[in-house]
Amino acid sequence: MELTTMEAMIQGQAKLWGNIFAFTDSMALRCALELGIVDIIHSHGGPITLSQIAAGIDSPSLNVNNLARVMRLLVRKDIFTTHHQPSDSGEITLYGLTAHTSRWLMQGSEFSLVPFILMQSHPGLMTSWFSLSQCVKEGGTGFSKVHGCEVIDFAHNNPKFNQMFNDAMACTAKLVAGPILWGYREGFGSINGSLVDVGGGTGEMVAKIVKAHPHIKAINFDLPHVITTAPMHQGVSHVEGNMFEAIPNADAILLKRVLHGFSDEDCIKILKNCVKAIPKKTGKIIIVEHVLEPNGNGPFDETGLAFDLIMMTIAPSGKERTELDWKKLLKGGGFPHHKIIKIPAFLSIIEAHPA
Repeated sequence: MELTTMEAMIQGQAKLWGNIFAFTDSMALRCALELGIVDIIHSHGGPITLSQIAAGIDSPSLNVNNLARVMRLLVRKDIFTTHHQPSDSGEITLYGLTAHTSRWLMQGSEFSLVPFILMQSHPGLMTSWFSLSQCVKEGGTGFSKVHGCEVIDFAHNNPKFNQMFNDAMACTAKLVAGPILWGYREGFGSINGSLVDVGGGTGEMVAKIVKAHPHIKAINFDLPHVITTAPMHQGVSHVEGNMFEAIPNADAILLKRVLHGFSDEDCIKILKNCVKAIPKKTGKIIIVEHVLEPNGNGPFDETGLAFDLIMMTIAPSGKERTELDWKKLLKGGGFPHHKIIKIPAFLSIIEAHPA
């Protein structure tokens, strides 16, 4: 076997080993979050020793050697940094936070991804992946094959899981709010009347839009059981209803992470109701979704493919879509004109017009 062929074979094998053990990355990260390591280091204001980290963990029988092994992997994955400092007894290793990754891992931070990480690595969701091949063979979701019901019904009957799920959704919503407001500031500024946020939950997103653009008359529209829990927001009216039946009239409609949860047929029904609700000549819809680029090299392109499989495991008809998929969907729903606006986030903005 030639050397170049052997090197290529070894690289191929190494890539497979990386795939085989990819789960250890997320499990080690979950371990660090459960132990509160990021917050312990942050509370000291700078890099600290392993002993100081151990002292901050609430455990009477902590295994420091195991802690060091977990930290070693997470340093390799750029979750933490190490600094080596000389001392009288030899070299001391100090563990610190990274400039661009650790900020997303602090509990209670405005930009924290902790609730989402804990949800995605929760045993209730992880077991769904063992049914992925059945999803391919038979259709349906991995979650329902394991639990006997869909995730929304499971959450309804399990308050702790429901709280975890809601916290995860809320943290990702906060994460994209700023980029949406910045990336589409001119688009929101050009709305000369009303905006309805379809499937807007408890109204946090549309409230932020109104705060930045107080000339907009905003409506938060969702199912009755959601609206009953929605707090009051200045400049926002809460309206309950079903988007498959009718949508309140407005000059513009916002659909943030709604359509990816439904089949093409259901999406077209929603879009046709949007057409009825906005002015034909001046109306527009603002879709906030991921746009799949299977061969792309962007920072979130591989994550998008993973999200698509996540939808397969938890959403009966949900999926992520390519630009061509969105074009066909929008045309079928009565929106022949659209443009995609990139924002500094996992999601993009798709602005579409009926005429």
